[in-house]
This record gives sequence, structure tokens and C-alpha cells, in this order.
Amino acid sequence: MPTRVLALLLAAALSWSAVARDRLQGDIAIGHAWSRPTAEGMGMGVGYLVMTNRGPSPDTLVSASTPVAERVEFHESTLVDGMSRMRPRADIPLAAGMTVKLEPGGLHLMLVGLKAPLVSGTQVPLTLEFRKAGRVTIEISVGNPPAL
Repeated sequence: MPTRVLALLLAAALSWSAVARDRLQGDIAIGHAWSRPTAEGMGMGVGYLVMTNRGPSPDTLVSASTPVAERVEFHESTLVDGMSRMRPRADIPLAAGMTVKLEPGGLHLMLVGLKAPLVSGTQVPLTLEFRKAGRVTIEISVGNPPAL
């Protein structure tokens, strides 16, 4: 029985840790931000994260920037007739109560014109701008994806 209690306490601590990493900007919660490392000379990187609109009205992610790249673009990957396609997106809407995951194989951020490689174990600042909630700067962890 004590082992079970210890396991429950550990699970609670880990879930609290995940919640503590989230950033709240207005009604938008942002968490689990990560990127893959890049090799020397690669001009592009990726960014992934999870956004939840906890408010009663919609909002939209309208832009993003980072000092490590010339620009950040929104892209969406889809599989059409067995072929993978990637298309740019102008913005990313967040309906009230909606969670949007930017993840491999779907919506994601493209860090275009990298100024240096993304190195595993480092943090990269990323500023997100929402139409209603405004600007927030978060840190992207370079390396393996965080547990959700």
C-alpha cells in the first residue's frame, strides 16, 4: 500500500510540473514547446507547442518571431493521395475552449533563415502574438519532445 501512495504522489508531482511549465497570456495557455536539433548549415528549423484557449471567445495566433531565425512561418503538413504536402498558413485560429497542437505531421512553426544551429539541450526564445491576448515570449526546448 505505501508503494501505491508513493506512485500517486509522484504522478501528481509530475502533472504539476507539466502545468507549471505552461505560460498563460490572457486566456491562452501555451506549453510543451520544443524543437528538433539541426545540423551545421541547415537553414530551417521547426517549432512545436500546444495552445489552449481557456476563454469564452475566439482568438488567433497571428505571428511569431525568434532572434535565432530571420522569420517564423506557420505551416501545415497534410497527406493527400499518399503524398505529403506542406502549405503555409496566414494564422492559426483558436476557438473558445479549443486546444491546438503544433506537432510533427500537422501544424507547426518553420524557423526560416537560422542564424546558428539549434543545439540539443538549449533553450530558444520565441515570441508569439495573438490578436486578442497580445504578445508572449516563451522558451522552446531543443531536443526530444516533452511528455504531454
